[in-house]
Amino acid sequence: MRKILVKGKTQGKILKSENPINFLGSVDKKTSVISDAHHDLFKKSLKNSILVFPSGVGSSVGAYTIYSIKSNNSAPLAMVCQKVDLTVATGCALANIPLITVTDKEFSSLKTGMEVLLDTESPNPITFLE
Repeated sequence: MRKILVKGKTQGKILKSENPINFLGSVDKKTSVISDAHHDLFKKSLKNSILVFPSGVGSSVGAYTIYSIKSNNSAPLAMVCQKVDLTVATGCALANIPLITVTDKEFSSLKTGMEVLLDTESPNPITFLE
């Protein structure tokens, strides 16, 4: 089921993970680089991406990591999840990062490198630009 949790409009390239993200334990607060060697986005920066991932995991303190990466100008432009959790929703709300959930079918259609327009005011919040 599609939900809009934090409104906004932005355009950028998708960075997709098939793994949940632990923002507290796996994301550098200054650079937004994934530091978990077992994660499929290891050594990748979330900065200026449309971050697509299944869900967040871990401590609710991860919300402050999301806020910190926004404060350090290293945050994703938006986040798209299959299932939203309290940590990601709170972090995006605090940092004013657009956040939506998508269906499993929509999640499967989103690929790293695709250029998209995300507009939560549109009936179809994700528009493919390529």
